[in-house]
Amino acid sequence: EISEKALGKEHPLVATILNNLADLYDTQYRYNDAEPLYKRALEIREKKLGKDHPDVATNLNNLASLYKAQGRYDEAKLLFKRALEISEKALGKEHPLVATILNNLADLYDTQYRYNDAEPLYRRSLEIWKNSLGKNHPEVANTLYNLAELYRQQGRYAEAEPLYRRALDIREKSIGKNHPDVALILNNLAVLYQAQGRYAEAEPLYRRSLEIWENSLGKNHPEVANTLYNLAVLYHAQGRYDEAEPLFKRALKISEKALGKEHPLVATILNNLAELYRQQGRYAEAEPLYRRALDIREKSIGKDHPDVALILNNLAVLYQAQDRYAEAEPLYRRSLEIWENSLGKNHPEVANTLYNLASLYKAQGRYDEAKLLFKHALEISEKALGKEHPLVATILNNFALLYDAQYRYDKAEPLYKRSLEIREKKLGKDHPDVATNLNNLAWLYYEQGRYAEAEPLNKRSLEIREKTLGKDHPEVANSLNSLAELYHAQGRYDKAEPLYRRSLEIREKALGKDHPAVATSLNNLALLYYEQGRYDEAEPLYRRSLKIREKALSKDHPAVATSLNNLAWLYYEQGRYAEAEPLHKRSLEIREKKLGKDHPDVATNLNNLAWLYKAQGRYDEAKLLFRRALEISEKALGKEHPLVATILNNLADLYDTQYRYNDAEPLYKRALEIREAKLGKDHPDVATNLNNLAWLYYEQGWYDEAEPLYQRALSIFKAKLPAEHPNIKTVQANYDAMKKEMVQKQTPTPSPTEN
Repeated sequence: EISEKALGKEHPLVATILNNLADLYDTQYRYNDAEPLYKRALEIREKKLGKDHPDVATNLNNLASLYKAQGRYDEAKLLFKRALEISEKALGKEHPLVATILNNLADLYDTQYRYNDAEPLYRRSLEIWKNSLGKNHPEVANTLYNLAELYRQQGRYAEAEPLYRRALDIREKSIGKNHPDVALILNNLAVLYQAQGRYAEAEPLYRRSLEIWENSLGKNHPEVANTLYNLAVLYHAQGRYDEAEPLFKRALKISEKALGKEHPLVATILNNLAELYRQQGRYAEAEPLYRRALDIREKSIGKDHPDVALILNNLAVLYQAQDRYAEAEPLYRRSLEIWENSLGKNHPEVANTLYNLASLYKAQGRYDEAKLLFKHALEISEKALGKEHPLVATILNNFALLYDAQYRYDKAEPLYKRSLEIREKKLGKDHPDVATNLNNLAWLYYEQGRYAEAEPLNKRSLEIREKTLGKDHPEVANSLNSLAELYHAQGRYDKAEPLYRRSLEIREKALGKDHPAVATSLNNLALLYYEQGRYDEAEPLYRRSLKIREKALSKDHPAVATSLNNLAWLYYEQGRYAEAEPLHKRSLEIREKKLGKDHPDVATNLNNLAWLYKAQGRYDEAKLLFRRALEISEKALGKEHPLVATILNNLADLYDTQYRYNDAEPLYKRALEIREAKLGKDHPDVATNLNNLAWLYYEQGWYDEAEPLYQRALSIFKAKLPAEHPNIKTVQANYDAMKKEMVQKQTPTPSPTEN
């Protein structure tokens, strides 16, 4: 006001003050207030000083930075380039202002993941600073820090760390060890360690950074809130949820008070607190936080900003976890549209959203659509980030999961292995993500009956997680559960049970007794008891699992259908058919409603209900359900899928029960052929089929045809399972009974004694 009155509204000093006031508004995320001030300052300087004056370049640089913060990248780039051209012409290519603009343009490219464009600009900026101000100047430290950030985002951790350390050393020497700028580097070096799973090294850096911020700026400063938030994220990653939550809440309180309830930092903290609740299964608490974060960002930075896309993506993940697929898909699609429009169709964030949408389609059984998206996501990430980036490894891992779900093991295995190789190389052999890969590859081997290959991978996964995350982390519970399932499948019940129990204990402690993961542990332990005939112990576990899922996920959730199905099987084994039938029917109704009448899980339900009808002698009803299940599974999964083999086997068993041997035999043979082709000739399920076909021949007195099948089934089971496994005993008993009958029929009947 004074300068305008004394000097006039178009004096350069007025432009300077306008620029500084705009900078204040920019810092407060008041972009709509800042922009007209920057523009008016620019107009004054161009008019009074000329369009090629260095102060015009400064103004252009500031306005470009504002546009960058708003996600208006194309507008920002044009202004940065014009500012660079003016400053190089007016001041020379080695001037510090040139270095500043180069650094800011590089930062724009960095934000767009245009790393190859950003790196040479950072390097040129660094060279200018060193030549003009000396190697130990704070501006050199600033550019080293930016270059380190670039390398960290590319997964080039070994190159990033020495740059962070050198930047830290310069700042500590030039401005003191307790300066806020030192705290910033400590914070981001901690982020680097956290990305590498080096949690023990990250924590003291976050704490030292926090101490500096609190001492220099006060305990209620926004930077304190930011560091508390980062420390909370670290605890979250370690499964230290009880420690993370109060830090998130304290950070939220500080930022709301210092910056206002509508500030973008508030939205960031809300988003991550919601993520914490989501992983704990506290879905009802997570959703309003995501929605509030989304509302803040849409109001403060616009509905088409990349940060809005991020929250849309996370809210979609929440809905997907609840099987609210119809609500998740449009959020993923809107997120994808924002990323493509703001960053271009070949940006890594586009790849990330495509990958999430593909995962949604996989969960829905929309495998062909999922495959196309995984391929596109992989292509984008490899091109943008390089073939060995951690994001590439993540997409490969999930692409492998898609093939795994389709029993296309030959396609899945090389993807799992390539993903594992990348993570071991880029993250280190003891990183938690490596443990995830090992666990998934072990599961692939387990499904194929390659138990001897699976076990060491499961054990190494468990060892890594215990070492890096602590023995009570939920991921440790996942590894314990996987190893228990392996032992369970082998009939090594004494080894499986304590692992299931420890997994359950960890989940109850870390996630709460009503978390869906607890329901999974209860279900698995109940299944173990069920297979051992310990029905009285299994039933209360199945019931508690069902109750948790109904409460946490809703009574119509597909996981509830799974619990109902398992409880129905327990009743079936006990001959409690009247109690089993309504559970099977309710399970079927849920899956038809939630997944569609032609989903493979519906086929599984129909198969199970048909099996119950068969046991009750309701053969005509059973046949109709088996045939419908077969039709669905062949259409959804293809005629060579293992589920098709299971249904064929069961329909054949129905015909066998009815003495319709000519109808049963081709079905048993087709089921056997599918399992050999898809699972391998030495898989335990192949042995089961061999036993069934052998039994069919035995019943008809075709001993010569039956005997080699029994022998082969026994050979497979003995190679894969412990000597005391029930399957071995069953086949051996069948074979022994046949051999006894063969002997009896070969022994001549003695003539009556003559008196």
